[in-house]
Amino acid sequence: MKENNFAISSAKQGGDATIDPFELILLTILRVFRTLRLERMLRFLTGTHSFTDYFKGFEKVEAVRQLFGEKTEQVLRNLKVHLIPIWGYMWVSNMDGHIIVSSRYLNSGSKVDIYLDVIHELTHVKQFLDGKELFDVNYGYTERPTEVEAYRRAVVEAKRLGLSNEKICEYLKTEWMSEEDLKRLAKTLNIECGRSKDQVSPTHP
Repeated sequence: MKENNFAISSAKQGGDATIDPFELILLTILRVFRTLRLERMLRFLTGTHSFTDYFKGFEKVEAVRQLFGEKTEQVLRNLKVHLIPIWGYMWVSNMDGHIIVSSRYLNSGSKVDIYLDVIHELTHVKQFLDGKELFDVNYGYTERPTEVEAYRRAVVEAKRLGLSNEKICEYLKTEWMSEEDLKRLAKTLNIECGRSKDQVSPTHP
């Protein structure tokens, strides 16, 4: 595995056009937060930080520079990270495009998983800046264009790091993704995930 010039101080997201129950609950919660402006209150109570305070060196990562080009340093310098002390991984707010991260994941998650998740979420940040709908419920999770693009960039980076197909499949698998969802996503990404559900288990906490 190649070494990367980045550091993480001390952190996943999971297809039919029918949205799965777990994601529906998450989207409902996000809409409630948006409607009642609770997200701003939560950020006030738990703190918002600069992306570069917690994720250092990403401005030098080619996969990130491909996203933002000459504006990479500016975007990352202005990007905010909101840490929350609950179960979960990380996602991008559809209110203002900042990244929300589970502090538990950041402290205990696999550094490789966190790194790839950051690439995934920065793709969503770029999509947000481009005015794209991040949570389009007209698509199932593994078929949603914004998710496919984010996973594709993460997979390209995983291959650059030297991860095997087996490890990439383990990375892709989430608690709310069925075996069929995984196979559908893997096929879209040209990854061979032929193992059974019992053999492929989430690597995230």
